[in-house]
Amino acid sequence: MLYRKFQKEIEKYFDSDSNKILVVDGARQIGKTYIIRHAGKLRFENYIELNLVEDFEGPGLFKNTHTVEDFYLQVSMLAGDKMKEKNNTLIFLDEIQMYPHLLTLLKFLKQDDRFTYIASGSLLGVTLARTTSIPMGSIEVKRMYPLDFEEFLIANGFGQVGIEVLEKKFKNRESLDETTHFKMLDYFKKYLLVGGLPDAVNSYLSEKNIVNVRNIQNEIHEYYGIDASKYDETRRLKIRRIYDMIPSNLENKKKRVIVKDIEDKKGKRFSDYQEEFDYLVSAGIALEVKAISTPVFPLIESSEKNLLKLYLNDVGILTGILYRNNIRAILDDVKSINLGTVYESVVAQELQAHGFRLYYYDNHRNGEVDYLIDDFEELSVVPIEIKSGKDYRIHSALNKFVTNESYGINKGYVFSNERVISEEGKIIYMPIYNVMFLKNK
Repeated sequence: MLYRKFQKEIEKYFDSDSNKILVVDGARQIGKTYIIRHAGKLRFENYIELNLVEDFEGPGLFKNTHTVEDFYLQVSMLAGDKMKEKNNTLIFLDEIQMYPHLLTLLKFLKQDDRFTYIASGSLLGVTLARTTSIPMGSIEVKRMYPLDFEEFLIANGFGQVGIEVLEKKFKNRESLDETTHFKMLDYFKKYLLVGGLPDAVNSYLSEKNIVNVRNIQNEIHEYYGIDASKYDETRRLKIRRIYDMIPSNLENKKKRVIVKDIEDKKGKRFSDYQEEFDYLVSAGIALEVKAISTPVFPLIESSEKNLLKLYLNDVGILTGILYRNNIRAILDDVKSINLGTVYESVVAQELQAHGFRLYYYDNHRNGEVDYLIDDFEELSVVPIEIKSGKDYRIHSALNKFVTNESYGINKGYVFSNERVISEEGKIIYMPIYNVMFLKNK
C-alpha cells in the first residue's frame, strides 16, 4: 500500500482521547477513505464504515437522522453486531458533506461518547458555511492532499533513512554528488509526470505505462469539472469555466486570473466571482496564491484579494493537459519548452501540503517573486523563486526584495535544477527537489 504521512495524524487522534471528532477534508480521489479505512482497521476490532454517497443515492437511511438515538438505530441495521465499546468500535462517516445535518449531529455523538468516530468529506468549507448550527467546538477539520514528493519517493522504494540523510544535507547546505543529484532529478521529473493522485501513482508503479497514467489523470480531471458543475445552478457554468481556464492562465506571463475573461464581459470585478473561487479552493481541486505588494510578517495581514493565481491541485494532471503522452517535454529538457509553469505548480502543491499559506510578491515598481512564505521561527518573510532553466541566477525582483531593508528579510531561496548549493548575500541556491524540506512547523 502507499505510505501516507497523514496516517500519523489519524493515529495521533485515536491515541489522544480528544474531546473533538476528527473530520478529514480534501479533494476527491486523493486517498482519504483508503487511509482512514487502513488505520481504522488496524486499531479497532469493530470497524463500521458508512458511505453516505451510497446512502444518499440509495436507501437514504440517514436523510432524516437528527438525533443520537435515531443515528444508533440506523447504524444498528447495518452493523449492529459491531457496536461494542468506545475503545474497540470505530464508526467512520465517509463523505459526510452529503448530509450536512450529520455535521451538527457529531457534537451530540461526541457528548454521548459511546463510540469512537471519524469523518471525511470534500467541500467541507462550503458545507460548513451553509450549516445553520456549526459544531466548531466539537470537530477538528484537517485537510489532506495528494502524495507529496517525499511520499512519491517512498512509494518508489526510496527508504526513510535516505530521506533523513537528504534532509540533513539540506539543513547543512551540503550539495549531493553528481550521481545522486541526477538520480534525485530523475525521481522529481517522474513525479512531474505522475503527480500524487493515488490511482495514478499505483498505476505507474505497477505498469510504468504513461498512457494508463494519463487516462486516470484525465478521468479525475473531468470528474472534478463535472463535480464542480453540480454545485449551484446559477454559478456552475462560471465555476467550470474558471476551473477549465487554470492551465491556460498559467501559460500567460502573469499567470493571474483575468476576471473579464471568465464570461467575456467588461466591468466585472473580482468580488463578483468570490463564491466561485471559494468553491474551487474549498473543494481542494485548485490552490490559490494571493498577491502581496508590501510584505509584512505574518503575510495574512497584507494579502491582496483582487490579484489571484490558481493552480491545479495535482501537477500530474497539469502535465497531462500540457503534454499529453509525450514524456520528452519533462524528461529530456527540450530547449523549446519552458517548464516554468510546471515547476511553479509542483512547488505550490508541495508548500500547500506542508502547511503553508500561498502568497506571491507583486509590486508595480519592483516586479514579481514566485512565492512568499512565513518563517515563524525568525518571525520574517522568506521569498522563493523557481527556475526551470539555466538562467537561475537572473532574478532582479528577488534581488530588490531581499535588499529592501523595510522588509527585514533574512534569507531567500532560488530552486532550480542546479546541483551545487551556494549562497550569494541573502540568497540561497538550492536543487529543486529540496523544496520537499520546506515545512511549516
